[in-house]
Amino acid sequence: MKTRFLMLATPVFAQTTPAATATPAATTPAAAPTPTPPARGPVLELALEAARVAVQNCTERNQRIGVSVLDSAGVAKVVLGADGVSARGVASSTAKALTALQFKAATSALAEQVKTDKALADSIAANTSLNARAGGILVKVGDEIIGAIGVGGARGSDVDEACAVAGLQAVQSRLK
Repeated sequence: MKTRFLMLATPVFAQTTPAATATPAATTPAAAPTPTPPARGPVLELALEAARVAVQNCTERNQRIGVSVLDSAGVAKVVLGADGVSARGVASSTAKALTALQFKAATSALAEQVKTDKALADSIAANTSLNARAGGILVKVGDEIIGAIGVGGARGSDVDEACAVAGLQAVQSRLK
C-alpha cells in the first residue's frame, strides 16, 4: 500500500506508533492520550487582521509579501499571500515566524547576532525551516510570548519587518 503525503510550506511529519505497526491480533485497546492544552496565541480574528494589515502595508509600498501568524507552539493561525507573491515569500514568512519563536527574539536581532556568534549561525543554517533575516517578530502579552508574525518576499528584509510590525501594532492593544 502506497502512502501519499502533501507537502505544505511547513514540514509535515509522520509518526509511527507501536499500535500502528502491531499485527491485528496483537493490538490491544490503548488508553486515550491526555489532551495537550491549547497553545497561547492571538485569537483567529486578530491573527487575520494582523496579517491583512501587514499585507496592506506592504502593498502600499509596492511589495508582494507572504505573512504567517503562528501561536506559541508554532501552529499556523493564518498564512496569507498578497496577489503575485512568490512561493518563496510565503515559505520565508513561516520560517521567520518559527525562527523568532524558537529563539525568542526578533529575526532582525538574530540576523545581527549570527554575524558574531558562529554557534548560532551554524544552528540556524543547519535547519532549513529557519530564517534569520529580518521580518519575524514576537507577539507578546506583557512578557509572555503568545505567538509570532513573519513576513517574507519584500525587497529588503527591513521592509518585511516594518510590515510585520504594522500588523502587530494594529491588534496589540486587543491581545489577551
